[in-house]
Amino acid sequence: MRFLYQYPDATGRDGDMMAAGRITAVAKAVEAHGLHGLAFTEHPAPGSRWLDAGGHQTLDPFVALGHAAAVTERIRLVTYLTVIAYRNPFLLGKSAATVDLLSNGRFTLGVGAGYQKGEFKALGVDFERRNDLFDESLEVLPKYWSGEPVSFIGDGYEAREIICRPAPLQQPIPIWIGGNSQLTKRRVAASAQGWMPMLSAEIVSNTTRTPNIGDTKKLGEQISEVKQLAGVRAASLEFLTTYPDHTIGSKTDNIEYHREQIEMLRLAGITWLGIPGSSSTETQTLEVIECVGKNYV
Repeated sequence: MRFLYQYPDATGRDGDMMAAGRITAVAKAVEAHGLHGLAFTEHPAPGSRWLDAGGHQTLDPFVALGHAAAVTERIRLVTYLTVIAYRNPFLLGKSAATVDLLSNGRFTLGVGAGYQKGEFKALGVDFERRNDLFDESLEVLPKYWSGEPVSFIGDGYEAREIICRPAPLQQPIPIWIGGNSQLTKRRVAASAQGWMPMLSAEIVSNTTRTPNIGDTKKLGEQISEVKQLAGVRAASLEFLTTYPDHTIGSKTDNIEYHREQIEMLRLAGITWLGIPGSSSTETQTLEVIECVGKNYV
């Protein structure tokens, strides 16, 4: 199992988005302590009511990961996750290809369908069309990254002999899809390189508009289902989830308990474990990264 550190996002409208640590310092620490990846999520247009209710601010994940790429050599750089319908697929493809080039082929594009209607509206994207837009992008992106001319008629756009130069180093850039729906699992099995199921409380699943998985046993059953759907592709798939207990790596860390829980997740089929960033200072962040590297990696 490999470990991915999720950069801590500031909650509320007045939170300092960089309070949890300079990206360069955090990225260097993730690599130095043996963790395998660093991730950023995004909310480009969060609503004030959502922020006041505990929602979180974010940096632009592509810019942030490009910054991290400059000071690291080994770790995987992941959008965990970006909402695929927010961007024209050619803009999304160019951002992904740029980070891949800057990192010497270490980028993974983690994507989701999205759930905040207000954010879709603010960005001029039809919320009800998000699944159609999602599937369009899944079709366009590998073609665009191939470096060969691409022609495609999509929802509100038409591309004629579009070409990506320079092409990304990875062919294609891995796409990991987040969410627990049957549609998500079918997409992963058919064409993606990874699945990012959510282990969360039912109230969180309701908010994010995805079915609740609930426990590790059910998670294992659903990973097995995806593998069966994928057939010969199953062996190459990655499975990433966020560790549900935010005390991991903290001063109240129960090391033996967490090791047992992590082993259960590994046996269920999880290959990447996201360490949730819940710290609010750079000192706390670096302490968590060091603790995870020392006790679990």
